[in-house]
Amino acid sequence: MRAYAYVGPGRFELLDKPRPELRDSRDAIVRVTLGSICTSDLHIKHGSVPRAVPGVTVGHEMVGVVERVGDRVASVRPGDRVAVNVETFCGECFFCRHGYVNNCTDPDGGWALGCRIDGGQAEYVRVPHADQGLTPIPDTVSDEQALFVGDILATGFWAARISEIGPEDTVLVIGAGPTGVCTLLCAMLKRPRRIIVCEKSPERMRFVREHYPDVLVTGPETCRDFVLRHSDHGGADVVLEVAGTSDTFRLAWECARPNAVVTIVALYDEPQVLPLPDMYGKNLTFKTGGVDGCDCAEILRLIAAGKIDTTPLITHRFPLSRIGEAYRLFETRSDGVVKVAVECGK
Repeated sequence: MRAYAYVGPGRFELLDKPRPELRDSRDAIVRVTLGSICTSDLHIKHGSVPRAVPGVTVGHEMVGVVERVGDRVASVRPGDRVAVNVETFCGECFFCRHGYVNNCTDPDGGWALGCRIDGGQAEYVRVPHADQGLTPIPDTVSDEQALFVGDILATGFWAARISEIGPEDTVLVIGAGPTGVCTLLCAMLKRPRRIIVCEKSPERMRFVREHYPDVLVTGPETCRDFVLRHSDHGGADVVLEVAGTSDTFRLAWECARPNAVVTIVALYDEPQVLPLPDMYGKNLTFKTGGVDGCDCAEILRLIAAGKIDTTPLITHRFPLSRIGEAYRLFETRSDGVVKVAVECGK
């Protein structure tokens, strides 16, 4: 089969690999119908994910059809359309039982697919712990609607859930990339008093204004003053940092009111400094990632009910045979790209 693999620092290649086989009674083999490219894939390419294994098939955003299941798999069967979770988790350890599935103690626990074990930018993928890692897609939900459920939409849902958003709150979302928009959509479900999005890209600012006209939009240069003018208590009640730069990390706590919640959703390329003397007395609560992706069934129910729609994020489509071109487009943010759908059977 064809598979896009991390062959070494700065190098991905489309290779011929054997089809995956069941290795454990809890595994499933999924024929990937639609995948996507995530910024985390670029982090692997650029060497920012040391645990990534050279030679591994990349990709962790995908939907597909179950081909085979192990004897102990109970929740899915061959022929089922499924969303694949970015995380592998056993469902039985201390962390899984408390909903902290990103910290699953299984050897394949956490972000394994497309990083430590072969992922889904391929024709087929093996999914360990399939009862937890696969969620059946309702018949009324298309592959395109479900494509981001297991990763960036799960991230946005988790971030909104842990951020304690209330109906009187002003919420600031920093970053309007794909994960930022998913976080915005999930924050909107909480119905806060107002939501402000901070974004530097004119194209992404236009995207937010076009699709979410009730959301306030500002740039990073004016963000602090803008938030002060549009909040009731000297800053945002909740800040969700989804951009992932040193400047946006600082902006997050600077724009928060005293005793606010600052949720760090972004994955950074470098360590960040927490300047405690500068923020002394703000009494902020920081919550940090990564995502606990255990809400996929609820997310799919919300999509089926018409309460979440991420299909506007899909701006380009490519067959797997042209995935290198898709990566170049996504990495350079050319042609107004937001997210790319990769047709893995073509």
